[in-house]
Amino acid sequence: MGLNKRVPVSQERWKELSNLKEPGQTYDELLKELVEMKKKKKLFKDIEEIKKNQEYHELEEV
Repeated sequence: MGLNKRVPVSQERWKELSNLKEPGQTYDELLKELVEMKKKKKLFKDIEEIKKNQEYHELEEV
C-alpha cells in the first residue's frame, strides 16, 4: 500500500462503517468495496437513462 491518508468522519459515520466492516477486513478494503458498489450503481443508472432516452449509437466495424 502507498501513502496513508486520514479521512475525518463523524462519530455516527464511524459507527456505520464499523458495522459494515467484516471481521478481519481493513477499512481500506471496506472503502474499496463501497467505491466499487457506487461505481456499479452509477453505471446501472446511466444504462437505464440511456434506455429511457433511447440514446443508442451504432458501433462501427473494426
